[in-house]
Amino acid sequence: MADNETNSESRTKDLNKLLIISLISTVMLCVVFAGVNYLVMENLLTQKIGNINLQQEELSDEEADDEIQRGIIVDLGDFILNLCDEAQKKYLKVNVAIEVSQKDTDFPKEEEQAKSGGHGGHGAAPAPVDPMEAIQKEMAQFKPAIRDAVITNLSSKTSAELSSAAGKELAKEQIANDINSILGGEREVLRISFGQFIIQ
Repeated sequence: MADNETNSESRTKDLNKLLIISLISTVMLCVVFAGVNYLVMENLLTQKIGNINLQQEELSDEEADDEIQRGIIVDLGDFILNLCDEAQKKYLKVNVAIEVSQKDTDFPKEEEQAKSGGHGGHGAAPAPVDPMEAIQKEMAQFKPAIRDAVITNLSSKTSAELSSAAGKELAKEQIANDINSILGGEREVLRISFGQFIIQ
């Protein structure tokens, strides 16, 4: 009987030791797993934050490029056009303005204007030329062809095509391409704007 009690006590002690060892092993494994998981997640978060910062820098660079791309607005005036609807005659009244790119020579710096002011030349210095007036004169030679391109493009559309935002954007893109071919590379169309836009 004493042997049985001793055996059962030793088995209980062995089971307790085994239980303690397995519990300690489980805790150790959990700690190691949590540590590895923490390091991996921290590394992933660092990479993602780095990517987000890089994307934000790229966006701010693009915004800076957009800010540089300011153009000169040329108002083409109002247009009243027949649309090509077959069932019922529809009319379009629209105001169109284009924004064209600037040249380096459009707005001379003050030093250049002072140099060309006539110091040491014969007679009085020429009056300074208003850059916007000079640009408007330059664009005036293209206006008839540009207006014709706008009329041709818009009058080939139906009221359904021009009623949607996508249809208006497509028309703007086609008009910009037509005008760019008219300008022949001297300037580039940056944007087309429709002011008043009424279909009746």
